[in-house]
Amino acid sequence: MEFKINASSPVISVKPIVLSAPGRGEDLRVRVSAPTTGRNLPIIVFSHGSGSSLEGYGPLVDFWAAHGFVVIQPTHLDSRTVGLPKNDPRTPRIWRFRVEDMKLILDQLDLLESSVPGLSGRLDRSRIATAGHSFGGQTAGNLLGLRVLNPETKKEEDLADSRIKAGVLLATAGQGGDSLTPFAAENMPHLNVSFAHMTTPTLVVAGDQDNIPQKYQLTVRGPEWMTDPYFFSPGAESLLTLFGAEHLLGGISGYEVKETTDENPERVALIQRVTWAYLRQALDIEHTSWSVVQKTLSESTNPIGRIESK
Repeated sequence: MEFKINASSPVISVKPIVLSAPGRGEDLRVRVSAPTTGRNLPIIVFSHGSGSSLEGYGPLVDFWAAHGFVVIQPTHLDSRTVGLPKNDPRTPRIWRFRVEDMKLILDQLDLLESSVPGLSGRLDRSRIATAGHSFGGQTAGNLLGLRVLNPETKKEEDLADSRIKAGVLLATAGQGGDSLTPFAAENMPHLNVSFAHMTTPTLVVAGDQDNIPQKYQLTVRGPEWMTDPYFFSPGAESLLTLFGAEHLLGGISGYEVKETTDENPERVALIQRVTWAYLRQALDIEHTSWSVVQKTLSESTNPIGRIESK
């Protein structure tokens, strides 16, 4: 799929920037990637999938940064690079630590901005989006208004953040309750979520062959589980369904990563452009690109996905 986008810029990336995180057990390590040109740059705070780190998701991060966004990536406690033991007392609250990581980044934008050469004074803090893949989608969703039924208190937690103006959820788990397997209900109670209060504008991206929940025994349903964030969230405006895509959506988690079971550069290129155009529209930067990408995909004679909107 071809449509015009703004010219790419060289990217500068700084890692790790270390943020003090009392109560977390260790400091938060962050990567910031930014274009070397441009001012009033919008921001994307990106949450990685389970086991990944600030090193991941280059195909998305590099594209977004080269085309005008500042992308900030934390390494969450469940990263393989952290090596947290399964019996660590923090493990049951990983979902909550993840959200706190994202909020700490928002609290420390001054430090992050000053840590990147040439970035000072170039951020547009009125235009901040969040994005996440898989477990990271739930993390980003919390900032957008998704609520987790806290396994400890049995109450829904409102962790939405008004600084976040838009979101992109990639291959993100759906509703809990009857949708969960007994294994997931017992071992991953944080999957009991409500989308009813997720009112921030959001794009949901799902693969129609995403059977990763079955592999990990998370849901009794199939790939349609990943579309729940769209159908049950008042703020989810659009759904990009990718034909033939599995959980890594063609290879978004990194370049040539062995976890990719459905490697497809064309699919990744589509995600790059659709998410870029959507966020520019949702953050009120410009609206033409989103209209063009929708029209181009709908008129394609051999589409690899479809966009539907409410």
